[in-house]
Formats: sequence, structure tokens, C-alpha cells
Amino acid sequence: MFNGKKIAVLCGGDGQEREVSLRSGAAVCTALNEAGFDAAMIDLKSMNEIEKIKDFEGVFIAMHGDWGEGGDLQAKLEAMKIPFTGSGSKASALAMNKIKACELFKANGIKIPDGLVWSGDCEKIFSALGRDIVVKPSSGGSTVGITILKNSTPEDLIKAVKVAQESYEGEVLIEKYIDGREITAAVWEKDGKIEALPLIEIVPHQGFYDYKNKYTKGATEYIVPAKIDEKDAKIISDMAVKAHEVLGCSGYSRSDFRLSKDGAYILEVNTAPGMTATSLVPKAAAAVGVSMPGFVKMIMLKASRN
Repeated sequence: MFNGKKIAVLCGGDGQEREVSLRSGAAVCTALNEAGFDAAMIDLKSMNEIEKIKDFEGVFIAMHGDWGEGGDLQAKLEAMKIPFTGSGSKASALAMNKIKACELFKANGIKIPDGLVWSGDCEKIFSALGRDIVVKPSSGGSTVGITILKNSTPEDLIKAVKVAQESYEGEVLIEKYIDGREITAAVWEKDGKIEALPLIEIVPHQGFYDYKNKYTKGATEYIVPAKIDEKDAKIISDMAVKAHEVLGCSGYSRSDFRLSKDGAYILEVNTAPGMTATSLVPKAAAAVGVSMPGFVKMIMLKASRN
């Protein structure tokens, strides 16, 4: 268990999710100080600035996307032997790669939407998945670069692929659109046990749960706990715990799902989920009476060198 006091809250980065990460960092820093730590927020614009943490005893990672969440930063901290929150480099890299993560989920019996990696063949996509599809970068978060297409044409698909490619480097994943309810499940490791927090249903007032709806106050309704069938709730909670385990995650994570008439489908796992005022993990913790300072303290105390 981590027993230090001086904490560097790493946030910012240089990617698409920079502004959200800065907001997460500010919220975490305030909460850690309220919890009795000596925390300072550090805007880490590149890995070359990692020396900024040399006088700290531990790190709380509030980075989102790219190298800050995808394993590069974690690997550097492991090499420096400084305790940090969340998952290690291998689990972070695996969770960030949606294609590899989905392959692992499927191999372990966790239901995923049908999907294909973009190869330039529109007809192959339509034949396998239909015309209602989701086009997304294989990495990244905050729904950056994601397009939902209904009754799509080849022109629609090619345009959406370009948006994904311009948002993040790497392959593009195309999945069958699952018509259903948006559910998220936060997982934490408490008293040596991995367990799911109360589920949250996400109901945007307009459109889908995109970047704008995620981070605009009042744009989305959050129902905590989600008002879904008890059996479905248990299935989703169990899937979130299993996904956390098979990826090798540590500390906490958040899994996103679609709940349709055919059951629940996992979409992705976030190893460094948002911690802003509108973020989901703090809402889930609050539903079981754990305040933001109490939650970040618990996560910080579990920080390790992985």
C-alpha cells in the first residue's frame, strides 16, 4: 500500500483529450488535497517533461488517450520505480487498442458487437455488418473520431473512416450498430476484491453520447443506479469485472456497454476514466456514499509500481 504524501497529478498531454484531462487533473488535485495529501497538478505536455515528477513520492494519472493512457507513460513510471495509480503499461496498452481488447473479450466469452477492421472494401463491411454501423479509431477515448451511420452509403463510410484516421493514428474498427440503452459500469478494487459500483444509464438530450454531450453540463441525464432489470444489471456488472480481470487492470476502470433486446454488449474499457465534474466514475462512487476525496484517496493508497 502506498504511504507517501507528496503527489504529482499528471494531466494534459498533447492530444485530442487534452482539455478534458486538464479538467480531470484539477478535480483530482483538489480532492487529494482535501483528503490530506500534498498534491500538485502537473501539465505534462510530452514524455520529455517527465523529470517534473522527480521530487514527488507518487503519481495520480489523470491523462486521457494517446501516450498518457495507452501504456507509454505507465512504462516510463515503472522504469522510474515510482508508484502510480491505475493499470500498468501492459494492461493500459491492451485496453487502449480496441481491436486487441475486443479479441480478448470474445475469447473469454464477453459479448461484443460484430466488427471488422477497415480494409478499404465497403461492400465487405455492408455484407457482414449491414448499413447501420459505428466507425471508430482503434485507440483513443471521449468518443473522439467516432461516427454512427444509419442506412449508410459507401460515401458515408469512407468519410467516417477519414474522420477516424484524422483523429488518431492506427487502424479503424467498424462495428455493427447496437440499438439499445447506454450503460456504464465502474469497477474498483476494494478490500482485495474486484467489484462493480452501481451502474449508470446515460441519456443524452440530443444525439448520441459524443464529446459535446459528455462534457457540456446539462446536456446529458445520468440515472444512478440505472433503472434496468436486476438480471441485466448483474450480467453487466459481472462482464465489467471480468473485462477488468482479463485485461489485467489494476485499481479501477470503467467499461461501457449497450443494452439491447438481445442482451448486453461491451464496447470498451477505460483504464484512466474521466474525473471531471460531469464524469461517470465519481457519480458511481457517490451512489455508494463515497465522496470524491474519499474515492481518490482509496485509489491513491492502492498505487503501486505495477
